[in-house]
Amino acid sequence: MRWRLALIVQFIVIQLYVSGTLVSTQPQEFFSNPFSIEELQGKQAVIETVSGTIVVDLLAEVAPNHVGHFILKAREGTYDGTVFHRIISMGIIQGGDPISKDPQQQADYGTGGLGILQFEPNSELHTRGAVSAVLVPGDRDSAGSQFFICVTDQIALNGQYTVFGRVVEGIATVQKLSTAPANSNAAPVQRLEIHRITIRDASSSRPALFITETVAMLQEYRVRIETSMGAIIVELFPDRAPSHVRNFLRLSAAGIYDGTAFHRVAKGFVIQAGHMPSRLEPLEVPQERLIQSLEPEFNETLHNTGILSMARLEDPASATTSFFIVTGRSQGLDGLYTAFGRVVEGLDVVERIENVPVNGETPVERVAVKRVVVISP
Repeated sequence: MRWRLALIVQFIVIQLYVSGTLVSTQPQEFFSNPFSIEELQGKQAVIETVSGTIVVDLLAEVAPNHVGHFILKAREGTYDGTVFHRIISMGIIQGGDPISKDPQQQADYGTGGLGILQFEPNSELHTRGAVSAVLVPGDRDSAGSQFFICVTDQIALNGQYTVFGRVVEGIATVQKLSTAPANSNAAPVQRLEIHRITIRDASSSRPALFITETVAMLQEYRVRIETSMGAIIVELFPDRAPSHVRNFLRLSAAGIYDGTAFHRVAKGFVIQAGHMPSRLEPLEVPQERLIQSLEPEFNETLHNTGILSMARLEDPASATTSFFIVTGRSQGLDGLYTAFGRVVEGLDVVERIENVPVNGETPVERVAVKRVVVISP
């Protein structure tokens, strides 16, 4: 029962703040999209804010009128100098009101730019990163320039608002904006300005890294794990576990391990890192797409001190991002976990991490992985 009440309360709060204000908006006529679907497809919005940049894929296929209106307003400069005027911590951020350009009209923020667009129902969900249209309460055909971005999943909003975009870069910026200081009315204490919004063609898919290199080429790479207790440099074994090596290089180069931690220290056994829940900032969408389960590549490498190996669950094909460094002869791991590298510098750092105070196998103080860097040959 408690979780149901919490969900209802969350819905009520978000409903109030993403729905504009209780004003009547009766336009002479609704927006007529001047663009063809071909002109709208493959477009991104780059939202430059006081806290960083947010890149949004615009979903012309499911909401052409909303996307067309947004592109037109962005090109006219309507959003430049406006603010995110409503924020719910880890819930949503709301902006796009042209009135918010004027600091003297703060009392009217949330009343402008509405009553332009008819509702465009679609199957897009209000999950993390969804960009959706603000409405006047009780009027589905009242959208306009105002929009909101979901910081976390908001399933109670599904089907009620038109989702017309998705954040593909900058979700950490969205999260940061949502947690800025705000008053009891969810209005930010300081101006969370949108410097400008520009429209660009979506970048073509980047080729996956470390796909075409030969085993001999991969053997030349090293990886430096920069921790709060010093640096560890590892060599890799592509001749024994090529898929694991390519995956580790790819995740490292994409910054996926940056800001994680050594979350497990089993003295005389292993130190373990790369667990995504230990990451300080959420992954960007392109980073998320790189994470995949790996088929095992068990080999004859013995799990001796300094060996780099991949953690997994009970399923042998469940390894994704988490890895461990062996700190003592661990015969029970041989042939059951995929060893794919070895520490060549920094065993003293491994030892220092192994000796930190722990609660069970959890370090009492965070042992940070500041960043993981691929060292090219």
